[in-house]
Amino acid sequence: MDLNSVSLFTKNLTKHFDHFTAVDDVSFVVHRGEIFGLLGPNGAGKTTTIRMLLGLLAPTSGVGAVLGYDIVKQAEEIRSRVGYVSQKFSLYSDLTVAENFNFYGGVYGIARQLLAARRDEILRTVGLDGQDNVRVSNLAGGSRQRLALACALAHQPEFLFLDEPTAGVDPISRRALWDLVYDLAERGTSILVTTHYMDEAENCHRLAFVYQGKIVAEGTPHAVKEEQMRAQVVEIDCDNIDAALPALRDAKLFDEIALYGSLIHAIGENAAANIAPARDLLRAHGVAVKSAEAILPSLEDVFIARLRRADNSR
Repeated sequence: MDLNSVSLFTKNLTKHFDHFTAVDDVSFVVHRGEIFGLLGPNGAGKTTTIRMLLGLLAPTSGVGAVLGYDIVKQAEEIRSRVGYVSQKFSLYSDLTVAENFNFYGGVYGIARQLLAARRDEILRTVGLDGQDNVRVSNLAGGSRQRLALACALAHQPEFLFLDEPTAGVDPISRRALWDLVYDLAERGTSILVTTHYMDEAENCHRLAFVYQGKIVAEGTPHAVKEEQMRAQVVEIDCDNIDAALPALRDAKLFDEIALYGSLIHAIGENAAANIAPARDLLRAHGVAVKSAEAILPSLEDVFIARLRRADNSR
């Protein structure tokens, strides 16, 4: 491993809480200028991993380093050089946009004579220019998250931790935030982002699926789809989904039936061969099928299938 190209690494990182293992033997690397995604359901261990990497939580075992600093022995050095946007909004709602930025700028030790210029530059970058005097309680959810990102960038960090930064944010604001993340990565900032939105995972250069504290798959989005998806996916567009879902599950024509927006994804090793029987089955249950065809798997399909295999192997 070329340490000059690595911004973060962990090896066998583990965290036990009494009789519960939150993070279980996790190893991965984030390269400089890379967007690395940790994906998984709530409770998978993503936030616990970040807290250990920030030196806020001591690991039970294993090692890790961020920007060359040991996560146990040099936690203060790490925190002074990274930015962190937490899962829950953590700024002060009764203060203005400028007051929040100034506070965090002071915490990060930015010289007073530099603060105003830095604030103007970063607020403009995140799309909040002209809103210095707006009270945070009056900002929309997407604008609040942009402000949280602005405060995390106040000291121009080399590494950025984003813990589910778009949770509860509208789709337009989610896209705007990801545009900012891409721009930061292109400028050389390394980024670790956690999310449970599978569509956002496509924005990552590399990613890891985390389930019950373990990494169960890792690679580029394309590679993960190719390597991990051993089954076919059939997409079914029909009416009366409430009747269609239990009918398909009871018939066991497919290994997995999942709702994908307003569509049904049926997953199985020979799913395409069961399109005709599935159509007949749904018609017999009074469900009109508009279309049913084999498609390329999405990351969400891969994730569901991979977690099913993890459950079956226990």
